[in-house]
Amino acid sequence: MNDKPTLAILGGTGKEGPGLALRWANAGYKVLIGSREAAKAEATAAELNTQLGIDTVEGLENAEAASRADISVLTVVQSAHAAALESVKDALQGKILVDATARVEFTDPRPPEPPSAARLAQNILGSGVRVVAAFQNVPANTLKKNLDQPVKTDVLVCADDVDAAEQVVALAEAGGMTAYFAGGLDNAVVVEGITALLIAMNKHYRGHGTVQITGVQKP
Repeated sequence: MNDKPTLAILGGTGKEGPGLALRWANAGYKVLIGSREAAKAEATAAELNTQLGIDTVEGLENAEAASRADISVLTVVQSAHAAALESVKDALQGKILVDATARVEFTDPRPPEPPSAARLAQNILGSGVRVVAAFQNVPANTLKKNLDQPVKTDVLVCADDVDAAEQVVALAEAGGMTAYFAGGLDNAVVVEGITALLIAMNKHYRGHGTVQITGVQKP
């Protein structure tokens, strides 16, 4: 019996979503790929199943995926953020939503203004949804490589609900990432800003720098 939570990747046909889906499906989680268009979600799910040699990843329209999942992860581009949240608001009530949005443009990387994307999500969804911010700094391309090896990046997890944050920390670690609770939802605007720093540094040095935390002992 699989006692792992069912996961939905909302906007899961883009850059970040399929990589997270691959890692969690490879770790034995039931994964639902969500999209505004069910056909796109089904096509992405079929590709992931073929890559992993399984048949358990499903593609659905976003609201259906959210309604069937225990934890949903939002991986849409920033321009689609508010509309995507409104479309799944009812389906998410009583559940956890992980917001991976970093409101930073690659061509002109600057830290976004507060409030954080996750705080905006909490305001839209209401108190019936536990919003957690995570995965904003994880490079999409690294998620898809060497699935059985750890990802060389750390995840900063922000939430007002510490229990929800710890569930997401556990999810990140199941996907091969090291994760740390980093305070409340308003702190997530700083995590978004780190994305701007990483983009600028990597463009200047032609590198692939990521976030890694030192000096903290995890229990």
